[in-house]
Amino acid sequence: MSHSKGLKDVFSYNSWIHAVSGASGALVAMSAFYPLDTVRSRLQLEDPEKRKNQSTWDVLRQLVTEEGFSTLYRGLVPVLESLCISNFVYFYTFHSLKAMRQTGRGQSAIKDLLMGAVAGVVNVLSTTPCWVVNTRLKMKGIKASGGEDRAPYTNLFQGLLYVAQKEGISGLWAGTIPSLVLVINPALQFMMYEGLKRRLVKMYGELPALGYFLAGAVAKAFATVLTYPLQLIQTKMRHGDRNANLPPNAGTIEILLFLLKSHGPAGLFRGLEAKLLQTVLTAALMFATYEKIAKYVTMILTRQVKAK
Repeated sequence: MSHSKGLKDVFSYNSWIHAVSGASGALVAMSAFYPLDTVRSRLQLEDPEKRKNQSTWDVLRQLVTEEGFSTLYRGLVPVLESLCISNFVYFYTFHSLKAMRQTGRGQSAIKDLLMGAVAGVVNVLSTTPCWVVNTRLKMKGIKASGGEDRAPYTNLFQGLLYVAQKEGISGLWAGTIPSLVLVINPALQFMMYEGLKRRLVKMYGELPALGYFLAGAVAKAFATVLTYPLQLIQTKMRHGDRNANLPPNAGTIEILLFLLKSHGPAGLFRGLEAKLLQTVLTAALMFATYEKIAKYVTMILTRQVKAK
């Protein structure tokens, strides 16, 4: 009986609604703030001396002046494709686990953290190849240290085939180790968001879109600052370009120590301003959109059931 109930919770309309709503919210949010993600990638991957002491807005203006406005949206389509898949997997897994673990005592911060971590592991293992290709497409035309273009392809499918052929299956999962460690980022984000939402709803009742926006912003800022150095290393590993002073197969610890030695502690937080702007605004808009879509779809389905 409990086994069939567990399967019913996993393959439920509720999980599907949350997954589609989360994917839709991510598409809206990333489309709105994608140029900030382009700046973040440039600051993380380019030579630190190239844009030394430049703010996010300085880099935006410089990119438009030197490379044209379109460079701000380079790689947008495959990013949206990957983001749609990634958020669908994450929201579906998280809310399926939430339905299975729901008890009379309700949710707690620890439960949210654990479910977020499990959902993150599932997401990383299933979608890392998409993000490897996306990182390289975003830097397309920017030569690696060896002089070659890291992305001689134009879309996600071509990129997946190219990386698999040139670097093997392992190349598609480059940066998986820091990515697995980084499941703590969305786990912390969801723990903080669910906790804030529960508290705000208890205090004020049904929240407006702004309430969800602010809760999402606070939750993402909290998670991003705590995990940023690993995000920086993850991006470098996905791009596949290594500093001449690092071996081709340099791992997480080697890159971390190299950055500390070369640029000091500040080197581990290069691009943080752009990352915070992009990820906080994107997450905030994503959660606000997600909540509204989920409520709207649930309302429609409920009315249809009652009508029958």
